[in-house]
Amino acid sequence: MSVLRNLSLIVALGALSSTAGAQEPGDSNKPVLHGKHWVAITGKPLGATAGAMTFAKGGNAVDAACAMLAAVATMWDTLGWGGETQALIHDPRSGEVVAINALGAAPSGATPEFFRSRGMRQPPEYGPLAAVTPGTPGGLMVMLAHFGTMTLAEVLAPAIEMADGYPMEQVRAESIEESKSLLSRWEASSRVFLPHFDADAPYRWAAPLPGEAFRQPELLATLNKLVEAERNALEAGKTREEAIMAAYDRFYRGDIARDVVAGVQAAGGLFTMADLDGWQVYIEEPVSTRYKDIDVYKLTHWVQGPVMLQTLNILEGIDLKGMGYNSAPYIHALYQAMNLAFADRDFYYGDPYFPPAEPIAGLLSKEYARQRMDEIDWDRNDPSVRPGDPYPFQGESNPYSELLEQWRPRILNRRRAHVIDPIGNMTHDEAFLAGTTSIQAADEDGWVVSITPSGGWIPAFIAGTTGIGLSQRMQSFGLDESHNPFNLVEPGKRPRATLSPGMALSGGEPYMSFAVQGGDAQDQNLLQVLLNVVEFDMDVQQAVEAANINSYQMHSSFGTQRSEPGRLVVRADTPYRVIQKLERMGYAVEMWEKSSGPITAIYFDRQHGTMWGGASDYGDDYGIAW
Repeated sequence: MSVLRNLSLIVALGALSSTAGAQEPGDSNKPVLHGKHWVAITGKPLGATAGAMTFAKGGNAVDAACAMLAAVATMWDTLGWGGETQALIHDPRSGEVVAINALGAAPSGATPEFFRSRGMRQPPEYGPLAAVTPGTPGGLMVMLAHFGTMTLAEVLAPAIEMADGYPMEQVRAESIEESKSLLSRWEASSRVFLPHFDADAPYRWAAPLPGEAFRQPELLATLNKLVEAERNALEAGKTREEAIMAAYDRFYRGDIARDVVAGVQAAGGLFTMADLDGWQVYIEEPVSTRYKDIDVYKLTHWVQGPVMLQTLNILEGIDLKGMGYNSAPYIHALYQAMNLAFADRDFYYGDPYFPPAEPIAGLLSKEYARQRMDEIDWDRNDPSVRPGDPYPFQGESNPYSELLEQWRPRILNRRRAHVIDPIGNMTHDEAFLAGTTSIQAADEDGWVVSITPSGGWIPAFIAGTTGIGLSQRMQSFGLDESHNPFNLVEPGKRPRATLSPGMALSGGEPYMSFAVQGGDAQDQNLLQVLLNVVEFDMDVQQAVEAANINSYQMHSSFGTQRSEPGRLVVRADTPYRVIQKLERMGYAVEMWEKSSGPITAIYFDRQHGTMWGGASDYGDDYGIAW
């Protein structure tokens, strides 16, 4: 068994099976792809171990990914069970990549007028009014039912054992302690997260101690209810898929849903039973573009995924390799191309299941990308980059031309950027890089899964006696049509999120699966990981640890939703001559020790018939393979 944890080396992680099966005549020089092999990578060692355990029991990559998702949600690895799940799955039966949309929706009564009447400029960052409907339970169960092979009881087994008690990590214990002033306001959250809280001495340590067995009896009961629903359905003669969906019904329409709704309403939230009953997981077709003979797939515009595709389209006609890796011209090209794509995101992206229809065909048009590239100032940063007009590139007129003409960037006041308000909201920088985790799984049969789950991070509002911490994704909605007419809050609508797993195919076969946490930095980092491999011939471990750059010129998707034109983060070992040149080009350059983000990836080496796993040295991301 191979283990990968924050190593500056590459581990060959097993053989692949061709989706076409046996070798064809004339293929004698190609490697025979065979063997019982798999890869499991996620944000925590215990999470990766849950995936490895599932593979060892005969599960496929979807089963293992679901087990890892359940484990990291139970560990509150910057997400909870009531958050949201976004995934790309390569299905070897069809050779297609499919998308899973398990992002929660705004509840009944969530309108711009509702929040404005309470003196809010945008929905809150925490608490019952910050929550969209839980998505992760439904996303996990739909993925498992449609693409997995195991029962819900089997994939939840590691998480159930962990809910019964696992050693609390120091980093998590500290984050809980830092959030206790907010957590202590919510009865259920205080009950779960603050076992040592003393109201008479609130300054004393209240969180679980590092190394202490962290027990979650209410979450344990909820997970066991799901398993019970599945077991009863199987005993009644239902199929595996039907039995999993019986558990789904219990969560969204049964006693668990009633407990969630009662807990939210008691705390002043808006959830109704109809909200949970009407919500659904969508299995979708992802969007894609071709870059240098590589087909790159992303979730569509209910998240920021198309930003990476738009940026690749803009960069396609530029000799990036000739510029040199992380030279001043290369960094400038990336920054300007990303600015253009993110400006479009900030105005045009939203929920595809609600009108108006987003102009995604125009946004992904190669001709539109060439027009946008022509707008780049190659000498200086453009601090006033605006959204473009993609409608003519799909044969239509822009219905929002007046709003587009009036659109202006909303600039952050840096004097307030590091101020945390009394109720525990994040600073601008914390919000911009708001964390989640990522999950990668692949097996010998060609199943490949990339997930970026999130929401319900600490400090999470826990609903009733379910042990389920709810999402904080409402803050990604807008209340002002002039900012983005496609992302106005509305009951049943999904906010435009940052969560953005990636997958690439070459010649119809898996080439790379990759994802990262980090809010608005996600597609910036994933863009550079792909370019590191395709343009600069890095292996996957080098690519995920390389010195990325990050722009803050786009509007943050969290908190203040403000822009910082020209702000540029580079790694501290960037040559001084490069920094000087960038500063002369109008950039405010900051040097950070690490700039890659906690990236996870799997590269599929068709030449040698192997899978290569990568986990950056940024966090605790961990991989196991056989």
